[in-house]
Amino acid sequence: MTTPSPALLRFLLLYGAIYAAFGVQSPFLPPLLAHLGLGPELIGLALGVSTAARIIAGQVAGRIADARGRPKSVLGLCLVLSALASLGYLWAGGIWAVILVSVLQSTALAPIAPIADALALPSAAAARSDGSAPGFPYGWVRGAGSAAFIIGAIGGGAAVSRHGISVVVWLNAVLLLAATATLAGLPVLRRVPVAQAAQHGAVRTLLRMPLFRRVTLVAALVLGSHALHDSFAMIRWAQAGIGAEAAGLLWAESVAAEVVVFLVIGPPLLNALGPRGTALLAAAAGAVRWAVSAQTAWLPAVAMIQPLHGITFALLHLACMRLLAEIVPSGMAATALTLYGTVAVGATAALLTVASGAIYAHFGALGFWSMTALCLAAMPVAWGLRASNH
Repeated sequence: MTTPSPALLRFLLLYGAIYAAFGVQSPFLPPLLAHLGLGPELIGLALGVSTAARIIAGQVAGRIADARGRPKSVLGLCLVLSALASLGYLWAGGIWAVILVSVLQSTALAPIAPIADALALPSAAAARSDGSAPGFPYGWVRGAGSAAFIIGAIGGGAAVSRHGISVVVWLNAVLLLAATATLAGLPVLRRVPVAQAAQHGAVRTLLRMPLFRRVTLVAALVLGSHALHDSFAMIRWAQAGIGAEAAGLLWAESVAAEVVVFLVIGPPLLNALGPRGTALLAAAAGAVRWAVSAQTAWLPAVAMIQPLHGITFALLHLACMRLLAEIVPSGMAATALTLYGTVAVGATAALLTVASGAIYAHFGALGFWSMTALCLAAMPVAWGLRASNH
């Protein structure tokens, strides 16, 4: 039996703590905000502004980490600040103070996953080429993170059932602080910085590529369609009589499907259908998922559509990553992924999250039909996803 490398073990601990922290809080954040006095419109506003803050903070912190050459220090600072901000929910007095805490924590949380990835990816590559240590795929640590998210969501649901919604604040803060304890032994490999002028030139080059624009538009539409679900599914389920523990299991079910698609089903399915067919399937699955959500919150029906998350999120992500790898010129990968992830998908998610508050306030569950419309709109765009277009 091959002994796991020390680097792998350290990254498993880091990702486990980080994603468990995400799991205990993110599914329960909208109910927490509602518990603290926010109505649907203000929940949508808080989540939307927080998403916008994440877009800016992630890019700023990433540039600081690269410029200073100290990604671990930036990651540790963000972990501590996000834990302290989480505790702010316990003492926030008034609606606007709650919204401020939400924005502050989102700002601190934004760089955590990207900087962790920036540390893990080169270390995994180095381990594969170093004969003194066994290699490990990056997918192992990311899969461990998703598994930790599931455990966190299930544990969070159980804790909320027994101790009330405020317990997720403590769990989130403790796990974020625990993640800082794993940083000391993490390897840091030197990375070559990219000049600012070269980055601006890369942005112009990428935006001139029709296929790049098409990939980002499909992702923005389909991934953006998750906004209403991410913001109000837990509240919708609670109103339908689904308890916190069952709701945590439902959320965990969707993440489990994501893990299965990333590690097992997705790659062969992508090879069989190609990026265009895969993107069309993801858009169609999203249309079905949100149509059912608009019509019912009956527990068996909700449980049946949760695995579609593996298609609407993970499978689409695999297709987009493959296309970007094929069409993006050498040396522009980081810029392309930033545009894809934070600008196209992130900014769209922020706008749709803000809109979701008003949509849910005025239409309730029927607002999911608007998310179905986004997925249907993505289908003709996805039809043109051919690598030969570049």
